[in-house]
Amino acid sequence: MKHLLVPLVAISLAATAQPDPWKPLRVFAGKWEGPTSGKPGKGTTVREYRFELNGRILSQRDRSVYQPQEPGAKRVVHEDFGVLNYDTSLEKIVWQQYHSEGMVNQYALDSASVDGKSIQFVTTRIENLAPGFRAKKLYRVLSGQEIEETFWLAPPGGDFEVYTVAHLKRVK
Repeated sequence: MKHLLVPLVAISLAATAQPDPWKPLRVFAGKWEGPTSGKPGKGTTVREYRFELNGRILSQRDRSVYQPQEPGAKRVVHEDFGVLNYDTSLEKIVWQQYHSEGMVNQYALDSASVDGKSIQFVTTRIENLAPGFRAKKLYRVLSGQEIEETFWLAPPGGDFEVYTVAHLKRVK
């Protein structure tokens, strides 16, 4: 029994010595609201991030409502649902995001600053949109209670352009 205990302690110590891949994203857990603006116009967004399945995934739900840009036009409602997980083979966070318009964006964590104030995701694949489109999201953590998200979109062969900017404050 004594010989069996030594390897188990070594494995346990090695597991606890691993850096937390979720560390830059832990600030997201909770409910957020705030103004958003961009190509669809001006609106409001409500978002929730929640760790699930014993902390192995981070789920994300978003609902953004944009006011009509022209008289008589309908407001634009965008919803998306995402699942972020740590891919051990890539050794990074990946994100599947399903949109009410039918697109599915697959992102990978591209960079996170050491201080956790800047986090960027870049698409590795986009389903149900013309081939060659690319997207990226940059989160600036202004405080534990405030986040700014900038979403860029690039058409096939084109440069990234800001599509939306959301300024979120924690509500719960």
